[in-house]
Amino acid sequence: MQILKNKTNIDFIGKRKPAVFISTVVNLAIIVGIALAGFNFGVDFAGGTLVEVQFKKDVSAADVRKRAEEGGLADVSVQSIGSADENSFLLRLGGVTQLTEESAAKAREAITALGPVKSIYPDMANGIINFRAENQLSPEQIKQAVEGTGTGVEEVRELGAAQAGGFDYQVVASGMADRIRSSLMAGVQSPDQADFEMRRVEYVGPQVGKQLRNRGIAALLYAMIAILVYVAFRFDFKFGPGALLAMLHDVIMVAGFYLVTRAEFNLTAIAALLTVVGYSVNDTIVVYDRIREDMAKYRGKPLAEVINIAVNDTLARTILTSGTTALSLIGLIVFGVGEIRDFALAMLVGIIVGTYSSVYIASPLTIWLDERAAARAAREKSEMNSQKPAQVA
Repeated sequence: MQILKNKTNIDFIGKRKPAVFISTVVNLAIIVGIALAGFNFGVDFAGGTLVEVQFKKDVSAADVRKRAEEGGLADVSVQSIGSADENSFLLRLGGVTQLTEESAAKAREAITALGPVKSIYPDMANGIINFRAENQLSPEQIKQAVEGTGTGVEEVRELGAAQAGGFDYQVVASGMADRIRSSLMAGVQSPDQADFEMRRVEYVGPQVGKQLRNRGIAALLYAMIAILVYVAFRFDFKFGPGALLAMLHDVIMVAGFYLVTRAEFNLTAIAALLTVVGYSVNDTIVVYDRIREDMAKYRGKPLAEVINIAVNDTLARTILTSGTTALSLIGLIVFGVGEIRDFALAMLVGIIVGTYSSVYIASPLTIWLDERAAARAAREKSEMNSQKPAQVA
């Protein structure tokens, strides 16, 4: 079975200038958009709390969001996962603990109202309020005072009498998962009447999220550098820059997908970018191999014409490879949800732009470098010829 029964003779390279212009404009727009708007970082990178909730009755994501907002969560993100009859949802909320600058100030006032306090300072990173009271207080008394300000308390620790006088205490604020649970439980008389189950809770602190983001970007850069080194050994200098530029083009275009759709940019997005980098270079190298073969086969022909022949020769292979990969991704797009669907969409964009960049980004740069080298050689030859009469004289 053949997709293309006869050899094609499409003038791909003849349309390289408008293609390069359009690609340049789109890439610059994406870079500016990233600088101004930024990505919609997920919990992996921005830090926060993720809770998987399964309801015992049929509800929609809009119903869950409305219920959470009525319970006091105005900034929660709700996403349906699994099949519709599972009634499972992912709820994302910024922050790990309920202790914020605002809630810490209210808790300070409530603790101070219990009696004289020598010192009090909140540990925002760990969600703990440390304080030293002049008089001994009961943990239940402290818990009620802090919870009265709207901040959940997981534990009150009595650290004993201090050597300098007074009594030390630690108030451990509850996590955001508890806040999500209490919001969904609003209006429910007792825990036994809850119509949902919290199946999974994940916490990612801001420092860990930043570290994951930096390492993910570093992994992407290391992969691109390693591929560039491989291409430099595999081909000469004339081909290497084209492969690198095509790689950068594809990464920016897939990043543009996350920018425009506002899909969550997380570790799955980094995986998509790494996969696209490998796919892009693989397609470019196949075209480069055929170009190198045809350069030896069609000696004397202009490089642009040789590249056109090579692209037409590999067209059937490109359609089969890209088409087969795209079919599996379409299945994930139709039946997948959440991060799997976003990954499949990003990969589909990467396959399209990866195939495009091999022809309209990598090849034009190769032609430009070849023309530049030929012009430099002609100039040097002209200078040598002009110097010969002077030397004879």
